[in-house]
Amino acid sequence: MGVNGFGLQHLLALQPLLRAGRCRLVAVADPSPPTGRSEELVGTTPRFASLEDLLADDVPDVVIISTPLHTHRGLAELALRAGSNVLLEKPPTVSLAEFSELCEVVRETGRTVQVGFQSLGSSSYAVIDRAIAAGEIGEVTGIGVVGTWLRATSYYERSTWAGRRTFRGLPVVDGVVTNPLSHAIATALRIDGSRRSEDVSEVSLDLYRAHDIEADDTSSVAVTTARGTRIAAGLTLCAAEQTQPRVVVHGSSGSITFYYKLDVVEVANAAGTRRIECSTTPLLQNLLDHVADPETALLSSLEDSGAFMRVLEAVRTAPDPTPIGDRHVEWRTDSAGRHPVVHEVEHWCEQVASQLRSFTDLGAPWAR
Repeated sequence: MGVNGFGLQHLLALQPLLRAGRCRLVAVADPSPPTGRSEELVGTTPRFASLEDLLADDVPDVVIISTPLHTHRGLAELALRAGSNVLLEKPPTVSLAEFSELCEVVRETGRTVQVGFQSLGSSSYAVIDRAIAAGEIGEVTGIGVVGTWLRATSYYERSTWAGRRTFRGLPVVDGVVTNPLSHAIATALRIDGSRRSEDVSEVSLDLYRAHDIEADDTSSVAVTTARGTRIAAGLTLCAAEQTQPRVVVHGSSGSITFYYKLDVVEVANAAGTRRIECSTTPLLQNLLDHVADPETALLSSLEDSGAFMRVLEAVRTAPDPTPIGDRHVEWRTDSAGRHPVVHEVEHWCEQVASQLRSFTDLGAPWAR
């Protein structure tokens, strides 16, 4: 469901599985006809205007849902009750209540939902666990997250719900924490071993925006997990240039840095820095393996998104983000388009991750 926009990425990810005979593309659904590369990949595959129409014609073993955030829960339930398993884009739902309801549907139907946090398919987690268990960085003292990206105004002009906290009376929660850099939060939680909602004890937030949007685009997040770990993330879509996001496990005698989009782990201590290149199992492949053999564990199950959903719920129920004053923002027009750059935002995001403190606690100028 959904073949344009990010749906194209799922069509591309399907290609090696189709060539290997692991699956067949039996139908697509989208209220808008596929265009460009999506149209080419869809080819003569039957097309429907809605998931309901598609399911009335045939019930696939797996339905991929890549649609606006506020439609995830309803479409996932529709597919599950029809008898399909689901690969559901992140975030799985836009509220903790919806999340609980969808988990109940999974239990009722006996079907499966895999959530599209692609970084959770990486072999890096075993590498990190082994390094920590071997004492390579001493005692873990906390986990920091740095995400400094940029988004042009066109990013928020692409759809009517982009950058909104609510849309047509429904929560959307389309901010930096819950959508573009949500992988960073999910990755840090997984490294800590915090998967379920009860694994999160406390969430505190500093939410700001430089774009003319409802949601946050520059935020710090501090999470205390049930095991006592402090996780702090400095995230922005208003950097001067886009960099590789990373999660840093701080230790008493070293650190582990995971560049999750590169699948690279670096272990640093007194002996030097060791770089390990890891690999990722595509989440659709893992879901197909699980459907064929339920003994194969899901890498990103719906239930294991509970800890992330506690963070999303905190963002959803928080006061509206504070606008960043004009004196702290420079607007640029370059190859990326027209976009705001918050002064020294990269420095403050780094400080959040290294000191495990919020923008406000650190004294970031726009947070004073």
